[in-house]
Amino acid sequence: MTDGLPAYEQVKEWIRQHIASGEWKPGMVVPSESALMERFGVSRMTANRSLRELANEGLVTRVQGSGTRVAELHRISSKLVIRDIHEEVAERGHVHTTRVLKVAQEQASAELAASLGVRKGARVFHTVLVHLENSVPIQYEDRYVNPAAAPDYLDSDFTQVSPTLHLLQHAPLTEASYSIEACLPTAEEAKQLEIAKTDPCLVMMRRTVSGANVASIARLVYPGSRYSFAGQFQA
Repeated sequence: MTDGLPAYEQVKEWIRQHIASGEWKPGMVVPSESALMERFGVSRMTANRSLRELANEGLVTRVQGSGTRVAELHRISSKLVIRDIHEEVAERGHVHTTRVLKVAQEQASAELAASLGVRKGARVFHTVLVHLENSVPIQYEDRYVNPAAAPDYLDSDFTQVSPTLHLLQHAPLTEASYSIEACLPTAEEAKQLEIAKTDPCLVMMRRTVSGANVASIARLVYPGSRYSFAGQFQA
């Protein structure tokens, strides 16, 4: 363990060393929260934070019911570019279409308000879409948008202009953060993606900032068998 580091960082560093040395191969099970608590004498909250942050960094994946495993690092790059999914599909010579499930104005819950930097009960925009490639669903997009950053967001025709493109055009990106985790889809996500509820998915949680405002919070769900991440992250 590394002296001087907070307990959660010491646990993270121990796990990193095992992965970096090659002792723990991609797909291998990482010690559970309970095992980490016993080994290092830390609380469950500390053990959970260590594993959660390693998942956010792309070093491990966490699947409900299957535990935490060393990430398949060749599948997910640590650098991502924020791109319009329509452009990605077109580059492959395929046809992109969008199924619009929800376009609404809602009141922010306490948790959402904190994430978007608005007051509880404030007006926020909510869209839920499914993106398809050659008629096959490849992404379920559940997004909340801050009206202060993109006041005309709900006026877009999302069958023609993706939420990402609208935001890149009207709320220029100045900062972004994301996490990627392997998860099972919700019942609704599985239905819309036309997969089984037991099929693993890659889930990206992404928060974008435009100037002084948080622009959007998005949950992007990709069927693991149909999508992989690669590229570069840039503002």
